[in-house]
Amino acid sequence: MDRGIFDEEHEMFRDSARSFLQNEIGPNAERWAEQEIVDRDAFLKAGAQGLLCMWADEKYGGAGVADFRYEQILLEENARYGDVGFFIFLHSRLVGPYIGALGTEEQKARWLPKCVSGENVLAIAMTEPGAGSDVSGIRTKAEDKGDHYLLNGSKTYISNGILADLVIVAAKTDPSSSHALSLFVVERGMEGFERGRNLKKMGMHSQDTAELFFNNVKVPKENLLGEFNRGFYHLMHFLAEERLLSAVGSLANAEAAYAVTLEYASDREVFGQKVADFQVNRFKFADMRTEMDVAQAFIDRCVMVHNEGELTADDAAKAKLYATELEDRVTDHCVQLHGGSGYMDEYPVSRMYTAARVSRIYAGSSEIMREIISRSIGLDPRQKSTTKDAA
Repeated sequence: MDRGIFDEEHEMFRDSARSFLQNEIGPNAERWAEQEIVDRDAFLKAGAQGLLCMWADEKYGGAGVADFRYEQILLEENARYGDVGFFIFLHSRLVGPYIGALGTEEQKARWLPKCVSGENVLAIAMTEPGAGSDVSGIRTKAEDKGDHYLLNGSKTYISNGILADLVIVAAKTDPSSSHALSLFVVERGMEGFERGRNLKKMGMHSQDTAELFFNNVKVPKENLLGEFNRGFYHLMHFLAEERLLSAVGSLANAEAAYAVTLEYASDREVFGQKVADFQVNRFKFADMRTEMDVAQAFIDRCVMVHNEGELTADDAAKAKLYATELEDRVTDHCVQLHGGSGYMDEYPVSRMYTAARVSRIYAGSSEIMREIISRSIGLDPRQKSTTKDAA
């Protein structure tokens, strides 16, 4: 089915992005997995190609193109021809927009040009050992010391944590309120800012995921991002796009697993016939193809609505929930269709399967997505409790 949301310029961009990923990213994927980190110059090459922070204004070196479809295309092509551990989407479209939307003119002029070029790699630090999806449980704190803020605490599971030059850190700035958070930009080399281990993971081994520690870090007043004590609301504002990114990426990963499996099953023979020719397998491919096409239609619609600035939190949650759960089902079926080969890391589907498992956890777990959706249809036990108390 013709998706109908891309024009000629989008398709030209897809060809260019695919060529870059095939030549500069995909060939390095296995080596990066072994060294457990992407080469830093991958970001520099992507920046030179104009693939980083495409939304940034031309005066900062960007293309000034906010159209989310370009990021969607890049995610789709990276899943098939690049490396899912190359987290340029986190740099460009998850963290970068915080600076673009919340930064002062001075901050944008200071940081964005090197974000666009790839000289500065970005990360965001919210998760702590005792605070994951519930950001109100954050214990990292920042105290106003007059001419600077004093930052203390730790973060964990931070994507791009080793490579990052700029880290947006969420910290509590009013101990009397669980929602009184502020956002601070911590720069590489600041005294007291330390990185822990590059954490071992089930999958996505090329993506650096780290512990970060802040021990009496003196953060200059000019590194406060957004409004003081309004960090919680700033974080909530960007969640819809983060979940749409997750949905797009998960569906793209499912499509990539499906493609390599269809090719394998069409060549591999068992009991004198192709694996794909058995009725049970033909029906399985038909089911997966149908589910992915249906998911694509909804996600494409979400992308267009998001371009109009009207994507709601509950629709983003629906897209994220369905796409990540579908990715899990598809990659599982694809491993099974490979038989014993599917369990071997020399086959891409094995790595796709383990990489897929985190999709139902980050950017809000499937359980959190169900909570958001159920509340949007009026099933909110908190409201019932309040009504009962009032009665």
